[in-house]
Amino acid sequence: MEIIVGKTSGFCYGVKTTIEKTEKILEDNKSDEIYCLGELVHNKTIIDDFKAKGIKFVNDIEEAKKTTIIRAHGIEKNIYEKAKRRNIELIDLTCPSVLKIHEIVEKYAKNDYYIFLVGKKEHPETIGTYSFCGKNSCIISKSSDVEKALENFSKTNLDKTLIIVQTTYSKKEFEEIVEKIKENLPQNILLEIKNTICKATELRQEETKSMSKKVDLMVIVGGKNSSNTNKLYEIAKANCKKAIFVETKEEIDKNTIRDFERVGIMAGASTPQKSIDEIIEKLKSK
Repeated sequence: MEIIVGKTSGFCYGVKTTIEKTEKILEDNKSDEIYCLGELVHNKTIIDDFKAKGIKFVNDIEEAKKTTIIRAHGIEKNIYEKAKRRNIELIDLTCPSVLKIHEIVEKYAKNDYYIFLVGKKEHPETIGTYSFCGKNSCIISKSSDVEKALENFSKTNLDKTLIIVQTTYSKKEFEEIVEKIKENLPQNILLEIKNTICKATELRQEETKSMSKKVDLMVIVGGKNSSNTNKLYEIAKANCKKAIFVETKEEIDKNTIRDFERVGIMAGASTPQKSIDEIIEKLKSK
């Protein structure tokens, strides 16, 4: 079996930095309780590891005490004020790319732009970003949401719009949504477009598409609740006759892979190298 591993597989810069900083926080606060609001990153292996090291993961700031880490995906705007009232020390490990989007949408909202935020409604990053967009905004999760979004915009008296996107969204889907908005937006409306998909995400998606066309089987490795990893799986399925999505080596059935001669491996941005290496070893042992 020939195994090809994607060059862009594994931790992106933002995730790597977040994990390294969290390790340092633990080292510097050995006697204190450390909380994390939400999952630090979308990978169960990493979360379990930090739980074992003493970090307490909570879903509500009301459950946190003292020192609390803000996850890489960011939080809603009002949580900062809630933490301040409760004398909680927030250590903000939000990805810099996400923080930049918060700044952009807040600025445009203050300048009377209607904001179309493209992203998955249930994703923590989108939920956080949306809280900075102000009342004149809506979330577009898929192309079929555009009609309703334009209808909502038409009810305002605004003549300026901004399209911005979740960092881990599909580049192809974002481009389709932008074109649909362009086609249906009145010509007298000023439209600004900011493609804020992380460069690492774009490169990973492009490499996955290319690799998927050259192999018999694509193995996508990462957290099942990871947006960027799910996008890789969708791309792999569309371009390869067989694709599987696993988080750990235990999910690989040797009987399923035994007939494939050329296998491609691509991992999401929050997938540790250890998980990738273990899957490579299991594939080799078929």
